[in-house]
Amino acid sequence: MEEDSGPVVVIKFGGNAMGDAQLQQTFAEDVVALRRTGLRPVVVHGGGPQISTMLDRLGLESRFEAGLRVTTAETMDVVRMVLSGRVQRELVGHINSHGPYAVGMTGEDAHTMTALRRPVRVDGEPVDIGQVGDVVEVNPGMVRVLLAHGHIPVVSPVARGADGQVYNVNADLAASALAVALGARRLVVLTDVAGLYADWPASTEVIGRLTADALDGLLPGLASGMLPKMEGCLRAVRGGVGRADVLDGRVPHAVLRSILGGDGGGTTVVPDEDHVVSPA
Repeated sequence: MEEDSGPVVVIKFGGNAMGDAQLQQTFAEDVVALRRTGLRPVVVHGGGPQISTMLDRLGLESRFEAGLRVTTAETMDVVRMVLSGRVQRELVGHINSHGPYAVGMTGEDAHTMTALRRPVRVDGEPVDIGQVGDVVEVNPGMVRVLLAHGHIPVVSPVARGADGQVYNVNADLAASALAVALGARRLVVLTDVAGLYADWPASTEVIGRLTADALDGLLPGLASGMLPKMEGCLRAVRGGVGRADVLDGRVPHAVLRSILGGDGGGTTVVPDEDHVVSPA
């Protein structure tokens, strides 16, 4: 077994970058480059556009509430098939074209993630969004084993509940929960915008840096697409992760520029001064 005790970095890969072959390749190069510098990357991927495309092809409805996909039992079958059967395999293949590192798994494997049905309110009223879960427990043992052997875990955000139900988990929130459980030094969330805008849609000025408390105050007014990303960042830094970054995944090598170069743009969330935890 390869002894490897470098800092853990959890990266959520999503947005338009997942549909662009060149951006997939540059992301794979970045992840392998991080691995070779002694960091231990863990990738949690999304797949929203691919799921929507398959649902459309099958004549099934795509609907969102509060930024989360309404997931019926029939939709859940498609989610599992697309995430772990297609998206994950493509991403594992891209990473492994640069070295034998990536291993695919889901949150279901080895009970890595346990979820509970996520309650949602829209305009103050409860809304049933079906088999959408919130991670309530993480058992990172299998991920740690893969990291100890020098692998790069690539995780699909599907989890089981204690009730035996399978849940679709938002990838941003799954990445956040895994980052906390692993004691990660950093969470990086790739999206298809430049970062968190100060006054969207009136302005495209990006907030470069803010504290957890400042972000907490902004959450209620965020657009639905950005809400789970920033909620995930908030949970991460309040759970002990050193910092969380939302980066524009459309920019080639954004991950490498941010983590190794210190100039990846986007929005950085840091803990409040009275809740700073030493990095792992």
